[in-house]
Amino acid sequence: MKKVKFLFIVSLMLTLIFSLTACNSSNSSKTASGGSGGGGSEGEGTVNIGFSGPLSGPAAFYGERTLNGVKMAAEEINNAGGFEVNGKKYKLNIVSLDDKYLPNETGANAKRLIQEHKTPIIFTPHSGGVLALQVFNQVDNFIIGAYTSEPKVTENGNKLTVRIPPRYDGYIKPFSEYAMKRFGNKIAALPTASQYGKDWTETLLPAWEKAGGKVVYNSAIDFTKDTDFFTIVTNALKKKPDVLFIGGASEPTAKVAKQARELGFKGGFIIMDQAKLDEMKKVTGTYEPLEGSIGVLPLVDTQNPGTAEFVKNYKAKHKEDPGSEAGLNYMGMNAFVEAMKAAGSVDDPKKIREKMAEGLKNIPEEKKVYLIPGIDEHGGFESDLIVGAVEQGKIKPIEVK
Repeated sequence: MKKVKFLFIVSLMLTLIFSLTACNSSNSSKTASGGSGGGGSEGEGTVNIGFSGPLSGPAAFYGERTLNGVKMAAEEINNAGGFEVNGKKYKLNIVSLDDKYLPNETGANAKRLIQEHKTPIIFTPHSGGVLALQVFNQVDNFIIGAYTSEPKVTENGNKLTVRIPPRYDGYIKPFSEYAMKRFGNKIAALPTASQYGKDWTETLLPAWEKAGGKVVYNSAIDFTKDTDFFTIVTNALKKKPDVLFIGGASEPTAKVAKQARELGFKGGFIIMDQAKLDEMKKVTGTYEPLEGSIGVLPLVDTQNPGTAEFVKNYKAKHKEDPGSEAGLNYMGMNAFVEAMKAAGSVDDPKKIREKMAEGLKNIPEEKKVYLIPGIDEHGGFESDLIVGAVEQGKIKPIEVK
């Protein structure tokens, strides 16, 4: 009797183990979009492309919009029949994982993407995540599609990193000159508490002082924990600043600006390039609370060969205008595919990276949402800064000299 009971318990345990294994396998497959990874019909291959970014929490909208750009490029390529490398057709499969904006999660996700999906490229949209991946990406042999304007991610010698947006330090001078001339020389800094926010602050504030300005307040906001900014904004406004430096993901940044206006702030805003004016407007309702802001010119206000068609297609799919997060990652995905074609390989990251300049050059004209003529020696896409300010409730392009 005891033996029968023992065998029954063992059988039950094995059943539970197999059930859990099946559940885990099912959950893993749900992270993929656009097709089944590693499969494909006879004569056709699949290239898995990884993505690790914030898909939950306060930066979720930011993460989703960067992912939307990657997925949109992949869908267009797949719907057109895929792409050919060395006589074989391939389609793209985007495998996306949520890292909650936490660099340690980005690292764990990348290990999973490499081991389970053999992704030659992993996109990530925050500098902390990029720096975490750079610890091992050259050893594990994958390219980082870095959606961050942090210069150091491509100046630290990592040969398998591609920085997609322009470097942020180019914005410091035009942003400062505009804000100081229009509003005054006293600035209070309320940036995101991320490493990226710290780097921006450590670059902007000395430049502000060098130009004759005065820093009256400096304290970061942890958007992963804080949802009400009343106390910190109140403390900053007690110092009577002319300008507030704010930034991080667009939605919480907009809430900071809105709360500052509700507390009586009449000055201007310097908006860190991670936050986008058009995305912030979705939170504030109109541009009126953002009057006097200077930041990145919204994608819909640019005029490049592929912009109008991209905006139309994106809006039809997502029921909203695209921002630069979607547009630049769309360009990045197209550039990687063209680089694979030029390299004659879909799974050799070193060869693909070597052909990025040719990949950018070969992007079809109708897909050029932005004009990116090349890639610099460190791995950063070369493109002009596009700056805009809110004046009288509208976006005005600002020329950068």
